[in-house]
Amino acid sequence: MSESIIGKKIFEFAVIIVNFYRKFTVDKKEYVLSKQLLRSGISVGANVREALNAQSRLDFIHKLSISQKECDETIYWLELLYETQYISKEEFEKLKNLAMEVLKIIRSIIITTKSKNS
Repeated sequence: MSESIIGKKIFEFAVIIVNFYRKFTVDKKEYVLSKQLLRSGISVGANVREALNAQSRLDFIHKLSISQKECDETIYWLELLYETQYISKEEFEKLKNLAMEVLKIIRSIIITTKSKNS
């Protein structure tokens, strides 16, 4: 992905989500909730990549906003997997903390971009 901080962090996040999904489906034999987690988790990075190649400032903000929503959805699936006892507190906290870090970076970029162009 990109050499940017966000690019590296998002790609790392996607790799962790893919590896978690692979292990989770083998260990737990759960495919519905975990597939939703996988889809939203890897979509975060795909939309950041699109934002980095945006055609305009508005397009950049729009793509990052989609990435922000996907990241928040990923947190939702993690919370659901935790509350239904599919994942341990340790797994949940590790993944949620990483997702929250990514979400904060995305939100910060959106806010900064909007304020530069006000």
